[in-house]
Amino acid sequence: MLKKDDHNMVQIRKRLGDLLVDAGIITESQLQSALKEKTREQKIGDVLLQRGYITEQQLIEVLEFQLGIPHVSLYRYPLDEKLIHLISKDFAKRNLIIPLKKEQDKLFVAMADPMDFFAMDDLRLSTGFEIEPIIATKDDILRAINKYYETTDSMDELLNGFESRLEQNVQEESITEDDSPIVKIVNQLLQNAVQQRASDIHIDPQETKVVVRFRIDGVLRMERTLPKHTQNVLIARIKILGKMDITEHRIPQDGRIKTNIDFHPVDVRVSTLPTVFGEKIVLRILDMSSALNDINQLGFNEKNYNRMMDLIHRPTGIILITGPTGSGKSSTLYATLNHLNSEEVNIITVEDPVEYQLEGINQIQVNTNVGMSFAKGLRAILRQDPNIIMVGEIRDRETAEVAIRASLTGHLVLSTLHTNDSISTITRLIDMKVEPFLVASSINGIIAQRLVRKVCRDCSVMEEPTVREVEIFAKRGLTVEKVPRGKGCGTCNMTGYKGRLAIHELLVINDQMKKHIMNNESASSIRDMANEMDTVFLIDDGLEKVRKGLTTTEEILRVALLE
Repeated sequence: MLKKDDHNMVQIRKRLGDLLVDAGIITESQLQSALKEKTREQKIGDVLLQRGYITEQQLIEVLEFQLGIPHVSLYRYPLDEKLIHLISKDFAKRNLIIPLKKEQDKLFVAMADPMDFFAMDDLRLSTGFEIEPIIATKDDILRAINKYYETTDSMDELLNGFESRLEQNVQEESITEDDSPIVKIVNQLLQNAVQQRASDIHIDPQETKVVVRFRIDGVLRMERTLPKHTQNVLIARIKILGKMDITEHRIPQDGRIKTNIDFHPVDVRVSTLPTVFGEKIVLRILDMSSALNDINQLGFNEKNYNRMMDLIHRPTGIILITGPTGSGKSSTLYATLNHLNSEEVNIITVEDPVEYQLEGINQIQVNTNVGMSFAKGLRAILRQDPNIIMVGEIRDRETAEVAIRASLTGHLVLSTLHTNDSISTITRLIDMKVEPFLVASSINGIIAQRLVRKVCRDCSVMEEPTVREVEIFAKRGLTVEKVPRGKGCGTCNMTGYKGRLAIHELLVINDQMKKHIMNNESASSIRDMANEMDTVFLIDDGLEKVRKGLTTTEEILRVALLE
């Protein structure tokens, strides 16, 4: 029976792509590129989701129509909590399945994959019920699993198991044993953060409490508050995981945690900072399974994409990627390296820290404790016969000069710098006391970028722009008829936004621009020159993406200046 169902499943999956094409949700070329990328174990729907061609809601609606299986939003669904014990948490997570209700001998279960006959067969045998599948999104199911399965082990109960005496005496056993409350609290915070797609966890000690916030899609959101007496053991537990010194509270420390959450590897960078109320901890979550490594998925508009391709295929020179912390510079760097990576070239990087490990690329970790700085690492790289060099960040004059000399001696150099836009990058390098003629002769191009939240595709509606919005577009020489607004739904946690995309400004340093830089001309004259060269500034790229219905005007004005 399973073989027949398995055959049906294959047939249905083959037709799923065609159905999405027929419905006008994806194009035939998108389907073909997804089929090429798909591995044997992967489902075509998952590949299309990963590439951003469809939303889960669209996939669900197509499956519902195709299979005649209803779908449900679990956002406010009244689950029968008495049924939770029928399915183990491990089984529920592995198969993305949760029980909803029971009617006579039928058990209705929400499933991300209603064609997973093996899981349904296992459930039928273990529970004795006939299984009736209902389709729900992965996010919905994971949220429900975390909510209902943690009730036996809820954060509040764990906190009640705490004694105030731990404030004075942090015992080794209480922060290392798997079944101790603090270990479970830290595990649960990490799990919730990954499930909510948070990029950072902020643990802020305050006078009477400890505040935990998650940064989701670039915006900090309050997650919960913890009692003050949990502070010391919480910090000690995180320090142990990050292999840091738990006895040192007076100086900042850095650590790293490698773990598996919900069956996929997650790398966590830990940073501590002493404050007046104790150590503040920030955990940066690097989800290894979702590392973006395709340059086509970075969101470049056509003009910038073509210019980017020209820059990165030049044999020498420097390409700088600029922007504040959290603007996606590392993703752009790694995607570029991934694109350039081949057997014919020797690529070496010097980073602090190495965020993602790329196969076939030699990556060096900066270690200031032993004197291994960016500049020292860069000098060592030059003796290793490299073709392409990536310097994680140019922080000082010494690193800048070594990078420039490397680019002038036949190497392509990629690096990042913390500046507001592409033009201020030139000023910043000259402020570092780098000679203008060196800046002009070495730099090929500068990419400034920001990340903005995408409008949730499931609740987005196109509306008339406000008078202010019409003025903003007109100021940049653009017209607009409709702008998107996210109404808020279960998929996006009622925020109206889900996921992020980049907006870019790409300045190509051509011969005329080089003359301006060598003559040490002002930033405004360089900007005029960039305008003549048809440079797409950050604000223009952003407003164009608003016109395409990808993000909102408010988001663009949050990260880019209107000049």
